[in-house]
Amino acid sequence: MSRRHALGVAGALSLTATFAKFSFAAETAKLKIGIIGAGRMGGAVGTALAKAGHPVMWSSRNPEELKDLVKAAGANAQAGTVEQAAAFGDVVLTVVPYSAMPAIAKQVGPVLARKPLLLDISNPIPQRDGDEATKAMEEGPAEYLARLMPGVKIVRGFNAIGFTRFPNPVLANGQKLGVAMVGEDKVAIDLATGLAREIGFEPVIIGPLKLGKYLYRPSTYFNGNQSADDIRAIAKSVGQ
Repeated sequence: MSRRHALGVAGALSLTATFAKFSFAAETAKLKIGIIGAGRMGGAVGTALAKAGHPVMWSSRNPEELKDLVKAAGANAQAGTVEQAAAFGDVVLTVVPYSAMPAIAKQVGPVLARKPLLLDISNPIPQRDGDEATKAMEEGPAEYLARLMPGVKIVRGFNAIGFTRFPNPVLANGQKLGVAMVGEDKVAIDLATGLAREIGFEPVIIGPLKLGKYLYRPSTYFNGNQSADDIRAIAKSVGQ
């Protein structure tokens, strides 16, 4: 075997191993989670992940103001700036108003493009977020983010779930609470669905990023109080 061929084989094996690591990491290892945002929703999902054993870093312009949130989440939690959280995370979550997305793209877009997953839990609300939310709703939130942050591997999910559901994501009939998600990158999807299962939810990928426009709160289709089977049945009519 020539040296060039040997190096090519070694590189391919290394790349395969890296993708395999991230494909199954959510179920076999504890990923570091960077969270851009620390409001009620960001606090709830981050706390659930921290209590599941993942090191979590929330971000804020003033990280010292998150002391109570960090303390309540336990030893796996800490706070930092947006730049620090983006660098810290093996994967990153965005849980912010859409008016902040252009600034985030400018601050850390290239960093996020090197991550295997950006899980977008944010919702565009025109009354709150102004023109950026209107653009995102017209274009579709996931496609808007994909344009704003080239190369970022996006999965959109938890958008119709209320923050109060994270401590106990179980329906009255005993079934796990379902989570509708959209995505296209296999590694990103594997990570997002694995994390969702770890904290007690049952994820359902309803389709590609263009269907992200159906995931928000409140939604005509997904109300945050549905089983995985409910979501699968509803998803058949989405986009038709």
